[in-house]
Amino acid sequence: MAGRATPEVNAGSMADIAFLLLIFFLVTTTMNSDAGLQRRLPPWTQEQKATDQEVNQRNVLMVLVNGRDWLMVNGQRMDVIQLREKVMEFVENPQNNLSFSERTVKNIPGIGNVEVSKGVISLQNDRGTSYKMYMEVQNEIVAAYNVLREKASQEKFGKKFDLLSEDEQEAIKKMYPQQISEANPRNAAGVK
Repeated sequence: MAGRATPEVNAGSMADIAFLLLIFFLVTTTMNSDAGLQRRLPPWTQEQKATDQEVNQRNVLMVLVNGRDWLMVNGQRMDVIQLREKVMEFVENPQNNLSFSERTVKNIPGIGNVEVSKGVISLQNDRGTSYKMYMEVQNEIVAAYNVLREKASQEKFGKKFDLLSEDEQEAIKKMYPQQISEANPRNAAGVK
């Protein structure tokens, strides 16, 4: 009895089909975007070059986050929820307390002569700091400035910051300039 030949499957077009499926899934798949900081750095000017100098230690609020996500503010351990109030107190310094930032009088168009803080928030993280903690600290610092700006816009213009004109918003931002200095992460725990 003669053996019957087994029919062969034509696999020549299988590679083409696999390639088309790959292209289809790449085009139709959506990627999750990571959370990031919604900040735009101000443009660098010659004026900044002249003002870049050593800052009086009184005008620096040291915010450190270690590899265990512990928050230290000026050498004292603190919970993240306390950071906003601490930043506001440091920047605002209503009684000119020597343990908080100095204030200088500036003439701001649309507002007049106003005392403005010379305070700088210095933020340093450990390489082991979690991204979640890093974002929480950043959010609390920015929230402190937002609260101060909101309060000032109500006092000076009688309306919310978001409802102010561009010029009015710029005036309030000059009243409470967001000065955050962020150092490169360090290897406190020996992590490389």
